[in-house]
Amino acid sequence: MMTNAALEVLENVTFDEIRIGQSARLLRTLRLEDIQAFAAVSGDTNPAHLDAAYADATLFHGVIAHGMWGGSLISALLGTVFPGPGTIYLEQNLHFSEPVRIGDTLDVNVTVTSRDPERKQITLDCVVLNQRGERVLYGMARVLAPTVKVHHQRLFHPQIQINDPQARFEALLALGNKLPAVLCGVVHPCDAESLRGAMQAAQRGLIEPVLIAPEARLRAVAEEAGVDLHDVKMVFVEHSHAAAAMAASMAAANQLGALMKGSLHTDELIHAVLAEPALRTARRMSHVFRFDVPAYPKPLLITDAALNIAPTLTEKVDIVQNATYFAQVLGVERPKVAILSALETVNPNIPSTIDAAALCMMAQRGQITGGVLDGPLAFDNAISAEAARVKNIRSEVAGDVDILMVPDIESGNMLAKQLEYLGGGTASGLVLGARVPIALTSRADGPMARCASALLAKLVAHHDRRKRS
Repeated sequence: MMTNAALEVLENVTFDEIRIGQSARLLRTLRLEDIQAFAAVSGDTNPAHLDAAYADATLFHGVIAHGMWGGSLISALLGTVFPGPGTIYLEQNLHFSEPVRIGDTLDVNVTVTSRDPERKQITLDCVVLNQRGERVLYGMARVLAPTVKVHHQRLFHPQIQINDPQARFEALLALGNKLPAVLCGVVHPCDAESLRGAMQAAQRGLIEPVLIAPEARLRAVAEEAGVDLHDVKMVFVEHSHAAAAMAASMAAANQLGALMKGSLHTDELIHAVLAEPALRTARRMSHVFRFDVPAYPKPLLITDAALNIAPTLTEKVDIVQNATYFAQVLGVERPKVAILSALETVNPNIPSTIDAAALCMMAQRGQITGGVLDGPLAFDNAISAEAARVKNIRSEVAGDVDILMVPDIESGNMLAKQLEYLGGGTASGLVLGARVPIALTSRADGPMARCASALLAKLVAHHDRRKRS
């Protein structure tokens, strides 16, 4: 009996060494990631394998593995264990008798039933059992067995990085499931994307929208986008500047719990908010991105990449405090904050390194609260514990960061765009520091990003309301 022990060298079994009745086995436990990877490689995206809600309504009452995933384990056994390297598949028939579910451990067995010395072929009986001893898969394989002995370095298989943006999106929205929709002023939603995004956020119970825009233009966009405005609250104004002013006035009068940017420029909306004294707080307003990045195991916040151009040290105190507060709203009790710069040591010629050191000292003295700060840190040190180890950086933050604080808007904006367009990240964003949260989206954002930003506004609005009550 041969097993699938993790040897460093693969050694095959040649035809002359093979005897009838000889067998081999391997064990493998099915994970959700295996199903997702098989779907990605094969293109078989049958919802019975990927959609839990759909799968619950099938005769299997839950997600099951692709049948050929089990078949691929037989191929893996034949190609790497017995007979091993040099084996060539000639024929395979399979019968699927039981479903394989996430968490099942499969015992894959092949046994030689016949040999053909002239053709150097062998036939094998193939049986796959689950952990309960039930036969889930069986059949016959015929292969051309190797005739030359091979000792080959075991190759580490390519890593498949499973990224399911929709699953991460649904998990984010689930944070607000028990909270009622927040009354939200949607400011000048005069293009199809911003209007659709607001209405989809309403359909998901994230916001109760109040559309503030010129009537003729709003109705024209709604007709073009196929959006029904029946029963939707609307406030009509002359232009985008008036829409921003009206939204700020209504928020100041406690008629709105949040604001959402439509198709107007960011500075129009922010200037209108700043012009309302009742919307100001003791802190400077700043923007925070929330990113889901495939290569990073948890959500990543980036601040400030949209509002403050070249913040001073005093302004950075407010920026980091806003971000720390936001992370706590999202459930991170003690967020870890990396103050980014070009390098991880203080250099008088690089002002951001001095600011980073000062911010860390202020946190130690209680002038910044709620999080753990470290800096200056270069990006690699902040994200990778291994990079920090190589550079002998001892840090509670490095490699486990929750918040990346950038030196200025240029570096922040470039970092955010790189994570999105090169790193496959999905982003949502919020402006904090005013009396109401402001969902700030880009004109290029789709409905998913707009709904996610609406969810963030909903969470902060309810959290602020509880604090004030």
